[in-house]
Amino acid sequence: MQKPKNTAIAFQHVDKWFGNFQALNKINLSVTEGEIVIICGPSGSGKSTLIRCINGLESYDDGQIKVFDTLHMEQPKGTVGMVFQHFNLFPHMTVLDNLTLAPMRTLNLSKQEATARAIHFLNRVKIADQQHKYPIQLSGGQQQRVAIARSLCMKPKIMLFDEPTSALDPEMINEVLDVMTELAQEGMTMICVTHEMGFARKVANRVVFMDQGEIVEVAPPETLFSAPKMARTQLFLNQILAH
Repeated sequence: MQKPKNTAIAFQHVDKWFGNFQALNKINLSVTEGEIVIICGPSGSGKSTLIRCINGLESYDDGQIKVFDTLHMEQPKGTVGMVFQHFNLFPHMTVLDNLTLAPMRTLNLSKQEATARAIHFLNRVKIADQQHKYPIQLSGGQQQRVAIARSLCMKPKIMLFDEPTSALDPEMINEVLDVMTELAQEGMTMICVTHEMGFARKVANRVVFMDQGEIVEVAPPETLFSAPKMARTQLFLNQILAH
């Protein structure tokens, strides 16, 4: 008999306001260890705010978020990794230095240990030959793969992706999605905000549709895409799948 998986992330009645605007409205969502959850919805629906609350990039006003049964702010640094839309690499540092900085400063790894770990993950995302270049010398797809490797260097238990392909040219999108697909297949717990519905069909265990700060519908991708229950979900999918 298989042992039940741990809950990796749990939102309980989470509210978030920006002034008079409610960005998150009574969010309840649990993600189990090893699960791949895709979050989709129109602009301004609260998707990015939701995942930024998990690692403390945004505060929230009410409710509770737990990561592995501990309040999220009490988790050890590096438990949750995040990859952003615009890479957020340090432009004045080489690829290798971008990857070794946090493990040395936060995890107290020696330069030798941090370098070995960085090269391992650069190989993992198939870009080790670029380690001595600066971000400006790389394509967008290469920069995003470096950003993924940088997060992996902290050995996170959970990876968050905030529209990781939306700033990329179309021909570079697949090289990033391929890396994310491999991570999913290896059992990494992942929450990804994206409009890449083909990717969602391929890797997601569940798809969450958000609108106006609320979770409108949650279902496995084959169910959500073929037979959404809510009219708002149907309207959104008709618009996005028509493109």
